[in-house]
Amino acid sequence: MEAFHRRADQLYCEDVPLSSLAKRFGTPAYVYSQTAILERFGRLARHLAGLRSLICYSVKANSNLKILDFLRRAGAGFDVVSGGELLRVLRVGAKPQTIVFSGVGKTAAEVDAGIRAGIRMFNVESAEELELIEERARALQKPAWISVRINPDVAAETHPYVATGRVVHKFGVPKEEALALYTRAAGSKHLKVRGVACHIGSQILKVEPFMRALDEVLHVAERLLAVGIEVEDLDLGGGYGIRYVDEPGFDFDRLTRETAARLAAAPYRLIVEPGRSLVGEAGVLLTRVLYVKRSQQKNFVVVDAGMNDLLRPALYGSYHAIVPVEERAGEKILADIVGPLCETGDFLARDRELPAARAGDLLAVLAAGAYGYVLASNYNSRPRPPEVLVRAGTAELIRRRESLEDLMAGEESPSRRTARGVTRPRGRRRKSPAAKPRRPARRKNP
Repeated sequence: MEAFHRRADQLYCEDVPLSSLAKRFGTPAYVYSQTAILERFGRLARHLAGLRSLICYSVKANSNLKILDFLRRAGAGFDVVSGGELLRVLRVGAKPQTIVFSGVGKTAAEVDAGIRAGIRMFNVESAEELELIEERARALQKPAWISVRINPDVAAETHPYVATGRVVHKFGVPKEEALALYTRAAGSKHLKVRGVACHIGSQILKVEPFMRALDEVLHVAERLLAVGIEVEDLDLGGGYGIRYVDEPGFDFDRLTRETAARLAAAPYRLIVEPGRSLVGEAGVLLTRVLYVKRSQQKNFVVVDAGMNDLLRPALYGSYHAIVPVEERAGEKILADIVGPLCETGDFLARDRELPAARAGDLLAVLAAGAYGYVLASNYNSRPRPPEVLVRAGTAELIRRRESLEDLMAGEESPSRRTARGVTRPRGRRRKSPAAKPRRPARRKNP
């Protein structure tokens, strides 16, 4: 059974009606199915069962601690791209040897945190980064394990903002330069070579680009072996696409079949970094209709979720199916589904046909489990929504809704405000003149 399905006129998450979750937790709200996430992880693990492999969930897709925890318990490692993500996976008990640190702009503090934790490897993105990692490993007197992320110059059919595998992109090292970096790392007392890495993009629906990338990675590994540098891991990144509209499902059977054929006689461990493919279709964003505006040129359905809650439509022009939580018969309208923010770009859908909505109706934005909450903001001083996890007929609040007070936490303390609302200037306070002590009144004898 699909995680999100209808029973009569009601939309459910597993065995829980979404209308009950909106009543309990309010809107907007993110809702995830734990069963759906674990089923997708299990499916990928079964596909890779015949290979030496490690599935490192890409934390940037959805970084909620509860989700990281049950994925760790299911056997996942993690791909992180910041010190914050590293702290999250360590907080849920991830084994350091299952953590890969990617990302093009690692800071010295983040490198230190990774070295101290003893992570599996850093995916190095430049010669300067390799210098920094070596310097920090020397200072900490602890070796750092590395791979070099090569840029395989492989084109993939996806949005240009999430394509990462061409030479015009900021990611990775050109294949021609990678050998020099490996030679330097192999000659360092403070660096240890572990693998070869690449990542060609996100929301990729065809297998061919991944196979071309694997061929490039294998070629680099063979060139390294020829000069006496052995690698253990081949990190192929992630980027497997999901269904947002009517896209074909990603062919994991073919991916693993062709990967296994290439690695059959090879001594390497395969690392993959799925994110969206595990959590994307396992989540929805619940939102409530505030107003319906009709005009001769355009209809607008104004809802309480905006680009601050789900940025993808405004950022990428991404399509998310949007359906009523409670179906009813009636006419349909063509409308833009827009949020409450002061931006023309604040929309969830444009020119979308849907049942005629009215104030108070609940809508579900489908396939919102990846790159939803993690891209949310407080624009227009709006609190971020809660996250709710459904499993086996129960719903758990796994992140509360922010309050208005949360938005101001960390800013200027209200105690420094005067009664008229003017901030008292910093610096030394002028002392008020000391009052002369009053002489106590002389008591009269009774």
